[in-house]
Amino acid sequence: MELYIFDGSLEGLLTAVFECYQRKSQVVKLVSEAHYVPDVFDAGHRVVSDFEKGKRVWKGLCHKLDKEWQLRFYKSFLSEQPEIFQHLLQFARYIIDQPAGASENFAHPDVLAISQMAQKVHREKHRMEAFVRFQKTADGIYYAHIEPDFDVLPLLPEHFQNRYADQRWIIYDLKRSYGLYYDLDKTEEIDLDTAPQMSIVNALPADLLDSKEELYSLLWQDYFKTTNIPARKNMRLHVRHVPRRYWKYLSEKQG
Repeated sequence: MELYIFDGSLEGLLTAVFECYQRKSQVVKLVSEAHYVPDVFDAGHRVVSDFEKGKRVWKGLCHKLDKEWQLRFYKSFLSEQPEIFQHLLQFARYIIDQPAGASENFAHPDVLAISQMAQKVHREKHRMEAFVRFQKTADGIYYAHIEPDFDVLPLLPEHFQNRYADQRWIIYDLKRSYGLYYDLDKTEEIDLDTAPQMSIVNALPADLLDSKEELYSLLWQDYFKTTNIPARKNMRLHVRHVPRRYWKYLSEKQG
């Protein structure tokens, strides 16, 4: 077995697939730099990300995978789970080596693993779309922060561009230290030198907010309390649909 170490990027992973064929490697273990533990007996092969190599592999996969499976591949990669990198490499080699239609063989362990992981990432994306709460800042930008289990930020632009097309907004991933900024025309990736410090209720401090934002938050909390029917409260069902780890994003949970 050969050990391949890559930089953790999608381009790097696809480059690793290319080099499996270039180096005629039969059995490969793929690990990212972040999870690599140096071994004095096996220095491994360092994969240097190469755009052209990655492009050739992706083009080859697209010839055999439909749009849905291409998205599953990408979603699985966004999970950032160490074991999924191995599945993705093996899946790519399996698809390239087999006739078209091999992706429908769910008895294959890599096909099944990627399908299941893609579904988990999709659920996290859906929850972020449902639970994100924006706060209007003093300069008129709507700001929201998230800390999702998976790196779903690249999957969010279409939903929020359509829903908030007339507002400038930022969605910032505190866990991964990057965000998305929509300027009424396009959405682009941003990095903040210093992310806003959150208050005890996981919200922006008052000095950064629009003067009316606190009032809006209180009105929303009052509305939530008014429409809630205590006699019909089912906490088990509620937690199933709105897991506790997402409560910190919700204004109605802060009152």
